[in-house]
Amino acid sequence: MKAGTGKPILWIVIPCYNEEEVLPVTAPLFLGQTEKMIASGKISDKSRILYVNDGSDDRTWQIITELSRKDPHYIGISQSRNRGHQNAVLAGLMEAKEHCDITISIDCDGQDDIAAMDKMVDAYLDGAEIVYGVRSDRSTDTFFKRFTAESYYKLLRRMGAEVVYNHADYRLISARALDELADFHEVNIYLRGMVPIVGFPSAKVYYERHERAAGKSHYPFMKMLKLAFDGITSTSAKPISIIAVTGIIVSVLGFIGIIWAIVMAAIGKTVVGWASLVCIVCFLGGIQLLAIGVIGEYIGRIYLETKQRPRYIISERTWEPYERHYKG
Repeated sequence: MKAGTGKPILWIVIPCYNEEEVLPVTAPLFLGQTEKMIASGKISDKSRILYVNDGSDDRTWQIITELSRKDPHYIGISQSRNRGHQNAVLAGLMEAKEHCDITISIDCDGQDDIAAMDKMVDAYLDGAEIVYGVRSDRSTDTFFKRFTAESYYKLLRRMGAEVVYNHADYRLISARALDELADFHEVNIYLRGMVPIVGFPSAKVYYERHERAAGKSHYPFMKMLKLAFDGITSTSAKPISIIAVTGIIVSVLGFIGIIWAIVMAAIGKTVVGWASLVCIVCFLGGIQLLAIGVIGEYIGRIYLETKQRPRYIISERTWEPYERHYKG
């Protein structure tokens, strides 16, 4: 163990974007849970709560720096600009892996059950390198959100993606597993699909999700839709295969239609078909535009990957405020 005492060092990685309302509410909860696990002998006193400021434009970073002055268990890093939730989580994990034995990533809004960390650490001590926090029910969600979320997980599985059903980004990962995750260099990040690919012994911890402790969600419908699409295109190439199969089917139907038209013309039974012609043209045009759009999305992602731009840039750290930034 890095602690040198047999107790694992835990870094809790918490991404934050414009969370000035919720931070004062949930920060004491995270500290209380950390101190509880330290007191029980599960983790080392060198464990830390790492806040990742994702380019917030409110007082989030100021609050993080104030917390770090009050208690050494609080630390923070700040990205140079907003890069999105997945990049913020990755930045925190990569920062933490050199200093700890295990990490637990969790959102700062208090919706995920903080007490489940006890079971996660227990599972790690029993041999699991990755422990997934899985929602036992979605009763706090609206019907629409519950239906779309569950349908999405099923769709991802059908697409061949290795995802854990009803798991978001609440998980424990060992430093050993993080070392392997660091070798994944893609710019289009979808951690829910990337982490299972790493492998290693894993376990699941089930918990109930609560209402947000304070403030408003920063994940409106359009952002959720974008994350869902990122998940599909980042973990599966099946949409391209679906387009190919659809193209074959439409081509066969079109070929049959041509034969039918020739036969009808030959026997003199042609019918004026303006409406049917327009419907066919619109249908085929829609299929073609959809196919071009999906293929274009994949090509655009390939273009971004070839640039090899940094996925995050750390501009500040609470413990080394004048250190030069780090790119990852």
